[in-house]
Amino acid sequence: MSQMQVRALRVSGDSDMPVESDVALPLPGEGQIRVRIEACGLNFADLLMLNGTYQDTPERPFTLGMEVAGIVDSAGPGAGHFAPGTRVAVFGGQGGLAEAGIFDAARAVALPDGMDAVAAAAFQIAYGTSHVALDHRARLVPGETLLVLGAAGGVGLTAVEIGKRMGARVIACARGADKLEVARAAGADHLIDAGTADIRAEVKALGGADVVYDPVGGEQFTAALRACRPEARILTIGFASGEVPQIKANHLLVKNVSVLGLYWGGYLSFRPEVITRSLATLLGWYAAGEIRPHVSHVLPFDRAKEGLELLRTRQATGKVVIRIPD
Repeated sequence: MSQMQVRALRVSGDSDMPVESDVALPLPGEGQIRVRIEACGLNFADLLMLNGTYQDTPERPFTLGMEVAGIVDSAGPGAGHFAPGTRVAVFGGQGGLAEAGIFDAARAVALPDGMDAVAAAAFQIAYGTSHVALDHRARLVPGETLLVLGAAGGVGLTAVEIGKRMGARVIACARGADKLEVARAAGADHLIDAGTADIRAEVKALGGADVVYDPVGGEQFTAALRACRPEARILTIGFASGEVPQIKANHLLVKNVSVLGLYWGGYLSFRPEVITRSLATLLGWYAAGEIRPHVSHVLPFDRAKEGLELLRTRQATGKVVIRIPD
């Protein structure tokens, strides 16, 4: 198949508002596949890209959308294992909010039978982040207490689900009864309302935390640190509060606490096998019915900006997915 014209939501110039544009897609090159996109999962990082504060923000102009699901329509040299017609999910880092895109085949996985495009587009980043964080970085073991901040968000909710699957006692912290109920449904054993409760006091009353999963930062990080047990591990996943916490090293020393950074996408450049193994485990859990993405909103392509605003205003739980028509 030859070059094609597609609609895409592009970021260009100095504007932080993406604009729908027509883009010409060539044939895929060495090690690449061209995918007709059926769904694109939105992430908080998309918002950071708009204002240029994400660690992997592409040069402008670029197409928003970090993860997609769709059907391969052509494969370049060296990517023939993804034959046309193969259903795939791709973590491309960009290019997802479009009718089609060209991606490195190394960033694609074939979808299991029974996994639809919406679930697949909501899967890789959220589940991958939480599984690598809890399993590879924190070495969470059964019986430990896991405190999840931002527990109803895109990654936080998967941390609740995966932590419970790994045998932890899970304390979920989120704002408001509705979001806490979503966390309860994902397996949380204890609930803390971040809007009204004293996080430190409530976690300590529950015996303290062995592992803290923190995509929020700010004051919640400080409260969680003070509620840690000796030899606890704190995972810094992101800073949705907008405040990067400043850590006093003497506090770590006194309790023998470790702070562990986790940037899931970074493993693609220096240890891609970590992601490969993790996704194989996660897709196996999905096939067995042990995990299921929570998608609070599925919107058509022409409402993609509305989807981004749902993330910005924290009205979503779990994931927001944009369904892209033919």
